[in-house]
Amino acid sequence: MAARTIFEKIWDAHLIRDLEGGTGLVLVDRIMLHERTGGIALKSLAESGRGVADPARVFVTMDHIVDTLPGRTDDTLMPSGKQFITETREAAKAAELTLFDLGDPRQGIVHVVSPENAIVLPGLTLVCPDSHTSSQGALGALAWGIGSSEAEHALATSTLRVRRPRTMRLWVDGVLAPDVSAKDLALHIVALIGSAGGQGFVVEFDGPAIRDLDVEARLTLCNMAAELSAFTAIISPDDIVFDYLRGRPYAPRGTAWDDAVACWRTLASDPGARFDAELAMDAGEVAPMVTWGTSPQQSAPIAGHVPAPGVVADTDTPEAKRRALSYMALEEGASLSGIPIDAAFIGSCTNGRLSDLRAAAAVLDGRHVAPGVRAICVPGSSRVKSAAEAEGLDAVFRAAGFEWREAGCSMCFFAGGESFGPKARVISSTNRNFESRQGPETRTHLASPAVVAASAVAGFITAHLLSEPL
Repeated sequence: MAARTIFEKIWDAHLIRDLEGGTGLVLVDRIMLHERTGGIALKSLAESGRGVADPARVFVTMDHIVDTLPGRTDDTLMPSGKQFITETREAAKAAELTLFDLGDPRQGIVHVVSPENAIVLPGLTLVCPDSHTSSQGALGALAWGIGSSEAEHALATSTLRVRRPRTMRLWVDGVLAPDVSAKDLALHIVALIGSAGGQGFVVEFDGPAIRDLDVEARLTLCNMAAELSAFTAIISPDDIVFDYLRGRPYAPRGTAWDDAVACWRTLASDPGARFDAELAMDAGEVAPMVTWGTSPQQSAPIAGHVPAPGVVADTDTPEAKRRALSYMALEEGASLSGIPIDAAFIGSCTNGRLSDLRAAAAVLDGRHVAPGVRAICVPGSSRVKSAAEAEGLDAVFRAAGFEWREAGCSMCFFAGGESFGPKARVISSTNRNFESRQGPETRTHLASPAVVAASAVAGFITAHLLSEPL
């Protein structure tokens, strides 16, 4: 048999039938739903008189619309938020689906709860009506985002018609510096190849620097593939992944575990496998990053300037730069380090996991948020929140002046609920800095959790972390 990529191996194993126009009918192993879009699919399915083909394949969580304030209920700050929650709950129960409801210790952001429960496993296909489903490719699965109508089809048939994507390998040599995170690597990549650089591709991350990443860092990297417009991202599973999955609620057990691992070890791109595109870079060239504009591709090293020549993607037109600089109230050539901030946010499916909170807490320990800066930490799941509290991280955040919240998406995006306010300048560990993403006219700078924490303490954007005084 000809050498194949990991994508081709999973695709071939799940292809039911080749269809015309470069598409295929593909078996779907897992379906993840959340209350903002999943409830729509479930309601439409029920109204059509159809049922869920295999309820055991479907998992539902509450994350997007829910409030994250302590003592929360079904009532939300978002218009019609309560309706989203109650209708999704009722539809999930009627279809006998596994539901991670408010108050359930398994509740949280969909791309956080799936890996931590081993719902996603190497070699599986997984879909979710959410653009950042690519996160879960970090476990060696083929996971991609879909629309509500596609979700309805997948629920009814456990299949989807999919246009076969092209393949891209992004090889990362070398070693990341101690103060450089997977978030910095992701922003570096987006700045380098542009927000359309991965369009139509399954992006496979590989190389020594990728192999050095733990699972949560890999999840961050694959999450940001959505900002490349990629179909999805994937990393071949290895012992780091197997050790992470062992003993989790939906992982195989006993002899089934041994059989599964033996199968998973075959899920790597073969030597000589051909990719439609290949890129290579050196991890040693990556520095702590921050966005200066209104797209993740408008990123630069914090030690640099706005915009940084040679780092801004070629696809970033002069008009786009001008619009971004006007919106962000910044001038070309200004130093990124030292830009004053009004708020700091740590959380999201990108950087709301336990390792992210540990990294931020290490910076915050013994320090306090600068006067006038509002700082919020929202754990990515209730399990992450509980684990952080068991370690005393919540006490560190509170003592530093951060609000400590319940799990959810929170102010990663604005849908009519809570925001930081018009023209507020926010440094955020989230994945998107589009205009008004965190509220009407709010100005967002993306960065790693450690950089967000350091900036919150300083009161301005800074990359000075543990090794240097703030």
